[in-house]
Amino acid sequence: MSMTEVPGRIRPERASANDDFNWDAFDSASYVEHNYAESHQNDLKFVARMRDFFVKEFENRPGVPRGIDVGAGANLYPSLSMLPFCRELTLIDYAATNVKWLEDELKSGYTATWDPFWKILSKHHLYDEIEDPRLELASKALVQQGSVFHLDGEEWDMGTMFFVAESLTERIDEFHGAVASFMHALKPGAPFVAAFMENSTGYSVDDQPFPAVQIRDTDVRDSLEPWTQHYDGYRLDVGKAIRPGYTGMILVCGKKKN
Repeated sequence: MSMTEVPGRIRPERASANDDFNWDAFDSASYVEHNYAESHQNDLKFVARMRDFFVKEFENRPGVPRGIDVGAGANLYPSLSMLPFCRELTLIDYAATNVKWLEDELKSGYTATWDPFWKILSKHHLYDEIEDPRLELASKALVQQGSVFHLDGEEWDMGTMFFVAESLTERIDEFHGAVASFMHALKPGAPFVAAFMENSTGYSVDDQPFPAVQIRDTDVRDSLEPWTQHYDGYRLDVGKAIRPGYTGMILVCGKKKN
């Protein structure tokens, strides 16, 4: 499907690319305040589904050496969801501001903002058995600055990518490229969870505009089909909107092809 076939999607000749934006102008603290200071029900529902998926994958078998959260940005709940199952967690982001935010958040022990998400996770005993998730995350996490487009291939045993591929460009080819790079970074058979804003028209952080490409479930399917034989997809309506300019949220839980 071409960009011009989707009503409302920016025409290719007018679409801005990832490199057209100043990502070091991303205000991480403002982003957290706007998106996570109040726990939104859609996020909490996604966290519960992510918990159940990873528990199903790992409850009766050993954990894995390495996990990755791609575009970790100013959001810790995807990393927290992998905490019981891997010995090392790579949190990678392109923006220098997000890298510093991650380093500061982990160094000081993450703030109470993330406690409601851990409360949902810890409803299963594999999470609840972790006595101090702040210390556990700090001991396992490795923060790196890097691009989703330049990840090492088949390096990680599990992974997450939340609201990244559709929120870094106005170009559908770059969306597909970001999903492909994430999947290529995972080892064969690796479980993964990814989330997307549906039909996002872009967003602002402290009045600084950032791009988005208007994707639908069919775009997600087209991106994942070469990499996985099956995945479970969940769509949530906007509910209480975090911001204007999107029609819902999509979560996918699956395993990379062997």
